[in-house]
Amino acid sequence: MNKYETVFILTPVLSDAQMKEAVDKFKKVLTDNEATIVNEEEWGLRKLAYPIQKKTTGFYNLFEFDAAPSVVAKLETAFRRDEKVIRFLTFRLDKFAAEYAEKRRNVRKAAAEKAAEEPATEAPAEVTNE
Repeated sequence: MNKYETVFILTPVLSDAQMKEAVDKFKKVLTDNEATIVNEEEWGLRKLAYPIQKKTTGFYNLFEFDAAPSVVAKLETAFRRDEKVIRFLTFRLDKFAAEYAEKRRNVRKAAAEKAAEEPATEAPAEVTNE
């Protein structure tokens, strides 16, 4: 089993429900082929570096997963068949990239936990001078 990371960009004309449905479809391709998803990140709507298919923005998503090489071919076939996908890139992580990805996950997790622990600051009450 190799460690892989894939980033794919979905067309910006999708609703949130359609985007989540597309992401779930690709997750299902991975899990049906006995891959384990290590990390999933939704980067949201971002500006593209250059126009692709006359679109200047897209929904970015990232999956980190452990799988056999044959699973990558099936996932990329699913990307090519889906017209919602503008671009995708999948690559195998070497040991250094895997270590970096794990550190990045831990930093993001710690930041999320710290943000959850801090109480929400309330806006000061409006003061009226009478």
